[in-house]
Parts: sequence; C-alpha cells; structure tokens
Amino acid sequence: MAARPDTDELVRRALAYPYGPPTGSFVQVGDRTLPVPPEGVDVEGRRALLAYGANASPAALSRKLADLPPAPLPVLRIALGGWDVVYSAHITRYGTVPAAVVPSPGTVASVHLAFPDDEQLATLAATEGENYRLERLVDYSAALEVGGEPPPEIDAFVSIFGPLPLDGAPVALAAIPARDRAFPELSTPAMIDRVRAALRPDLTVPEFVLEQIARGGMCPLPALG
Repeated sequence: MAARPDTDELVRRALAYPYGPPTGSFVQVGDRTLPVPPEGVDVEGRRALLAYGANASPAALSRKLADLPPAPLPVLRIALGGWDVVYSAHITRYGTVPAAVVPSPGTVASVHLAFPDDEQLATLAATEGENYRLERLVDYSAALEVGGEPPPEIDAFVSIFGPLPLDGAPVALAAIPARDRAFPELSTPAMIDRVRAALRPDLTVPEFVLEQIARGGMCPLPALG
C-alpha cells in the first residue's frame, strides 16, 4: 500500500501547480523525460491535445500515467495565438486553483501539444473528472517550436466553470509565458491566497488548502472583488 502523503507534501503540491512546465519539447515515457530526437517524432493517427496546465508537466504526467505500461507521449512546445491560460472558477480535489483556457485576441501563449495514444488520452481524460470537457479549439493560430506544420485540429480540455474573475477580469497564470497578455497575472500561491481571503479569512493558506482537500474541492467559485 502506498504511503499517505503528509500534510506538508499536500500543501506543497497545491501551491506548486502547474508543476514547472518545461521551456521546450519533450517525450514522456513512464517516469522518464526524454528530449525530442533530431529526426522528430511520429504522431500519425494521434489527436493533438492542448497541454496548458499539469498535462504539460513531466512530473504530473508521470503521476497521471503511472498505471499504464510505459509508452512514448510526445509533448511539443507551441506558440498559441488568440488564447490565454487563466485560472478556472473551481478548486481541485488536491486543493489548488487549476487552469482554464479562454479566447484572448492578440495574445500568444507559450504552451504545449500532447499527442497521446488512445489509452493515454482516456487516462488523462479520467484525471480531469467532470470539471472539464474535451472540445475542438477554434479561432487560433499555432506554430510548433520544433518546426514543421502544426496539426490541422487541436483538442483541449475546457473548464465547465469558465474563468475565475478577479475585479471583473480573468487572471492569467504567471507560470505560463505569453506575449501581449491582456489579463492581469498571479502566481498560484497568490491566487490561492486571494481565494482563501475571500472565502475563509480565518484560515491560513495551508489550513485552507487542507480543508479543500478534505472536502474534495469546491465548484464553482464566486467572482472575487
């Protein structure tokens, strides 16, 4: 039986989201993170899945796919035009405020495309629970970091709760670089603290995170002033 994470580890996990997405492309094979080979990767027959939060993190992918036989999962860095990565209006069962994608004309976000096989895609979808739905992205531009033509279609897990407004506007994840960003940005610890201050000002941040974990998260979150 796996050891139960201690409370400090649970709080660190919540505050560390989105778990350090790499600045480049990679191939995840089980718990190994490999560089893209010089000849590129074969993604024929695979759906292109926008990876903009934990799904772009090798550490998170290693956790999510741990029960599958190790198989290559190409994750390629792209410049995505017309969209940005913001905080979703809910708290996850592990106590963080996760990401959502929203249209943002003129913005170019540095995100990733994952190319899962069918089994990997089903497993990733299961980790999103009922908080996201898989949709086809529209009205975007995309350029692959490694060269070549971007796929003709991109799917994305879209938050069913939409963005979390702060003073009337979505808030971008400071950990996700973007050019010409239209929204204010905050780090995850700062956003969790803003939510805590609005909902449970009597608690410290660690106490608030652990309370959310105990209750299985919260959705939807109210707009923050």
